[in-house]
Amino acid sequence: MLGAMPEDAAAMEPTTPPVQPTWWRNEDWLAVLAAVPLLLASIAGLKLPEPSLSWQSAAEVGRLVSGSNLWNIAQTTGVLVLLATAVLAASMGRGVRSFPAGACVVFALAWLAQMLAAHARVKELGLEYVVFALGLGLLWSHLLPQPGWLMGAVRTEFFIKTGIVILGASMLFRDLLQAGAPGLIQALLVIPVVWHITFRIARRLKVDDEFGVMLSTAVSICGVSAAIAACGAIQGDKKKLSYVTSVVLLCAVPMMILMPWCVKWIGLSQAVGGAWLGGTLDTSGSVLAATEMLGETATKTGTVVKLSQNVLIGVAAFVLSLWWSLRARKDGVAAERPGLRIIWERFPKFVLGFIAASLVFSFLLAPETVKACSKPLKSLRELWFAAAFVCIGLETKLGDLAKLGGGRPALAFVGGQAVNVAWTLVLAWMLFG
Repeated sequence: MLGAMPEDAAAMEPTTPPVQPTWWRNEDWLAVLAAVPLLLASIAGLKLPEPSLSWQSAAEVGRLVSGSNLWNIAQTTGVLVLLATAVLAASMGRGVRSFPAGACVVFALAWLAQMLAAHARVKELGLEYVVFALGLGLLWSHLLPQPGWLMGAVRTEFFIKTGIVILGASMLFRDLLQAGAPGLIQALLVIPVVWHITFRIARRLKVDDEFGVMLSTAVSICGVSAAIAACGAIQGDKKKLSYVTSVVLLCAVPMMILMPWCVKWIGLSQAVGGAWLGGTLDTSGSVLAATEMLGETATKTGTVVKLSQNVLIGVAAFVLSLWWSLRARKDGVAAERPGLRIIWERFPKFVLGFIAASLVFSFLLAPETVKACSKPLKSLRELWFAAAFVCIGLETKLGDLAKLGGGRPALAFVGGQAVNVAWTLVLAWMLFG
């Protein structure tokens, strides 16, 4: 009877390196394949039905659930589910048989989240659809069963990356140029300084680097959208993304209320106040709501500054992707510098789709075509992101979120935001005063 192989002999056995998946099985490329038909259809003038989502009172609920509105929702959902199923089936074969049914539920919750966020009062508070999408997913995961056919449609990374590729179509170089020199200079001086300091604060608080990257990007650029892009760029943990999103939205509301009052109390001009709010408030909705309390000049200036930061999301995602690919670490010690092949394998390929979409819509299409595509693609992008956050909620328990970092990530965010508020005020006064 043969004995067990000695441990030293087993250690001498040659090890087979992990096989890299072929490109059509890589989720990054699948996201690009799902986004490209939607971008091409939009360019060709083919638009999916756009249901009515905005409402102000309970009397308008009937319009939201009318047969025609629900039919528009069903048509758009059906096209997206069929597209996603086809792309995933090409990669996984029969492994997606349960995906269509579960995806219909996920997208239904995503639509509901967008309806809740489209209420007039909710818009005034600056709350975004992602918080409702995450909340609905969490409610389902805590109160309702999670059958296999539903959880088979929880494809968080695929939904997020597809949305990010579509996001590239709205990141236009001409917008960056039109934002004006002061707004661009402020953004270029705010983002690297605030990002670096927030990341250092996170490290001092012993927050892991993955968490630190998402927190720093959210604080320094534009909150939720930047955090989503950063998470995708570094292949981050989706539970950490939901944590960062929650912190961003929780901080946005008191800042939106208090900062306009501070502008008046300090005696800042509308231009300086608008630049300050545009550079510090983390959501576009909160910037608009807060600057409207100050006046038209403040609103215009705040919008320009926020736009300058938003259009730099693509640059930030590319830099983060490259840095994270080069940053090979093991047990906290820098590992040997990887070669070009390793860098390519680690690099998130969907970022290339994002950049390609930005270049095409910036330089190859007529401005009229880009303008016509803007609203439909924004709706599609938000729907993919909402579905992603529903998925995050479905696979998360509130107890898990509460345990993440023991409160230290939230403290790092607040510390970074304090630096952001002070540094942006100085720059706003220097550039717009």
